[in-house]
Amino acid sequence: MRETSTPSAFASLEERSRSASGGDAWDRLSLRDHVVDVEIGAFQSERGATQAVQFDIVVELFPAVSDAGDDVDQILSYDTLVDAVADQLAFERLNLLETLAERIAGAILNAPQAAKVYVRIQKLDRGPGALGVEIVRSKGGASQAVQDPGSSCGAALMVLGHQAATSGNLAGWIDQFEAAGLPLVILSLPEFAPAKGDAPANVQRRIDLLSIEQAAWALAGQDTRCVVMATRTELAHGAATGTMTALAPAKILLDAPGHDVPDPRDPSQLVKAIARELQPAATVAIGVNVDGVDDVLEASCRQLPPKVLGKS
Repeated sequence: MRETSTPSAFASLEERSRSASGGDAWDRLSLRDHVVDVEIGAFQSERGATQAVQFDIVVELFPAVSDAGDDVDQILSYDTLVDAVADQLAFERLNLLETLAERIAGAILNAPQAAKVYVRIQKLDRGPGALGVEIVRSKGGASQAVQDPGSSCGAALMVLGHQAATSGNLAGWIDQFEAAGLPLVILSLPEFAPAKGDAPANVQRRIDLLSIEQAAWALAGQDTRCVVMATRTELAHGAATGTMTALAPAKILLDAPGHDVPDPRDPSQLVKAIARELQPAATVAIGVNVDGVDDVLEASCRQLPPKVLGKS
């Protein structure tokens, strides 16, 4: 439910809350002037650099069913507000403050004591003043659909070297995972074109990631059960519905907060970064050398070992 009237657009969040409540006596919890260095923004100049972002939050609380006394377990902790900010910043890099505000509001509204939340986020370094957004959300609104940072995608990750991906055995491998009831995310590694010697490393990596994206679409062309997916939300839904995924990993890797983009030409570095973000249930390599992962069979073979499919 969205607030449709704003008594004073530039008032403090506490003043806005009091005015919007029509004089009702709500208990409120607040976080003010919380400044964090964040990598966020849609412009290329905002990638690879942090900027100061200020968070102000006010939460209106449902009346206590009974006297909580001095029992800390009966009240909404300040840590809930701080953790909501930290968790959503850690989940993935975002382009928009609006998206970040929605996710923070949703995380807070998951708490049973929270009735309504006011979130104000401001960039402090992008102009002569503070540039920001402000939202108001209530219990039962759309903001509660917040993903769980750090959760596993729930699927196995199968990494295919180029010869394996083009060997004609893809359908048979998918058949075996389907028969075992295992959701599958497939990362297909292409034959990369010669690197441009004069290209900066970040430019070359973007070019190489595009080659991997093309390889994902090539998988979808080989087998219609492979659905190209590029976001955590798609992957979580795919795992829940048993969809076989051809992974287009650029967005997930580029939006990973606090981590450099891995070298797509280094399978071990690439798979390590993807596994860190997706936390797959298992990782299988076919026709490619990945540190810590056994190459389970030659690309010319069709039958996967039982242990790969979770069988003894």
